[in-house]
Amino acid sequence: MPKIVDAAVRRQEVVEAVFRIIAADGLERASLREVADEAGLAVGSVRHYFASSDELLAHSFGVVVDRITARLDGAREDLMQLAPGTAGHRDGVLTLLGQFLPFDEERAVDACVWMAFKNAARIRPFLAAEADRSHRAVAALVGWLIMELRAPGEIEDDGHQFLVTEAERLLATLDGLTMHALLQPEWMTAEMCRDVLASHLQSLGESPTGH
Repeated sequence: MPKIVDAAVRRQEVVEAVFRIIAADGLERASLREVADEAGLAVGSVRHYFASSDELLAHSFGVVVDRITARLDGAREDLMQLAPGTAGHRDGVLTLLGQFLPFDEERAVDACVWMAFKNAARIRPFLAAEADRSHRAVAALVGWLIMELRAPGEIEDDGHQFLVTEAERLLATLDGLTMHALLQPEWMTAEMCRDVLASHLQSLGESPTGH
């Protein structure tokens, strides 16, 4: 009797093959043939689940966005249970922001894949929708975090422009740390990343010191 293949499982196996290829050799190598070889499948089998390379890459981009935002949402829920101004809250802030950064193998692969897709979206229109979705989701969370770290009166006084400026400043810091940690892991360690984030957050009125 033929073995029944779970379509969702097989699609995920193909996506994981895409991730491995991008992390090892870059997005340019992630063709249907290369992905099929990496997944141990025939090209025809991959085409059964993804009609084209563009469809496969757009789907894979969506998967990594979902994975990262799920981690962020989980860390946000945990942070909301902690009292602002406490050591636990300060640690929670760093834990939340650490979900962006390559502190372990899973996050390193996701960060590498995410940044590769975001960069490719500049010249590959079929990736633009996921790039926009990921930016909006991350910007919304960063905006929420800034509001959490500042007193309500300060937000009201500074207005919308403050939120926009500080959100972009923190996003730029996170992107820079991610890139440095991926390219120079011996120097930009997890401890160094946390120290930089702690220094940045201190300028927002918070003083995270824990790891």
